[in-house]
Amino acid sequence: MSDWKPGDVIANGVKIHYHRTGGDGPRIVLLHGITDNGLCWTRLVRALEADYDCIMVDARGHGLSDAPAEGYGPDDHAADVCGLIAALDLGKPVLIGHSMGASTAAHTAARYPERVGAVVLEDPPWFAEPPIPSDPKAALAEWQAGIAANKARSVDELIALCREQSPTWDEVEWLPWAESKRQVDPRVVGFAGGWARRWQDVARLITCPALLLTADPERGAIVRPEVAREAAGLMRDCRVVHIPGAGHNIRREQFEQFLAAVRGFLREVAG
Repeated sequence: MSDWKPGDVIANGVKIHYHRTGGDGPRIVLLHGITDNGLCWTRLVRALEADYDCIMVDARGHGLSDAPAEGYGPDDHAADVCGLIAALDLGKPVLIGHSMGASTAAHTAARYPERVGAVVLEDPPWFAEPPIPSDPKAALAEWQAGIAANKARSVDELIALCREQSPTWDEVEWLPWAESKRQVDPRVVGFAGGWARRWQDVARLITCPALLLTADPERGAIVRPEVAREAAGLMRDCRVVHIPGAGHNIRREQFEQFLAAVRGFLREVAG
């Protein structure tokens, strides 16, 4: 990681922080899940950096990016990514996103097709039935309180928590996960309001090649088989790869299978 260059751009009126591996390979922009940060992609990027120029982005309110008072919906995140692509003159990179980041990748491809070459969607928040709580304000307040509680913990305490909660993760995941929890702003839960938008309306606008990675709902994965089939029918050029033995954090739970699927897709769409 010592050779990865940190930087900032002003995108969509917000300072967006990133780390970049550099090099002459095809460009990949990596978009993390909610409460993570760009360096939570460290294990994957170590496997890809010899062949690709990887840009790991801190979403607004996360990592070292700015945390505006509002504007955390999927369209806001997509505009940030479009601005970053333009500011760094990346051409039409491949976007790889997990969870919230997968939603961002999908919205960016749908709204700005001229900026995106292909997308990899790791278990996006595409629900068969949106999880709307009986008291949304109370649910968001509870979520924010949990984020605030983690921010008050030390890195060592958070690493211990990560090991306890996710014993199958490789140890390279622990430190970035822990640091991201101390950096995130509780206002990022504003993203949850974007779930009310029908994901089908986004998927049908994605015309670039897409890889949808799914896992086991009984282990916590969001995208159910019937949703994956519907998504594949709505997108113009979509491949679906199911990775068994994983939940929502597919790459952290079945890394080798995840990497094989991503490498195969990248060879096809990015060289």
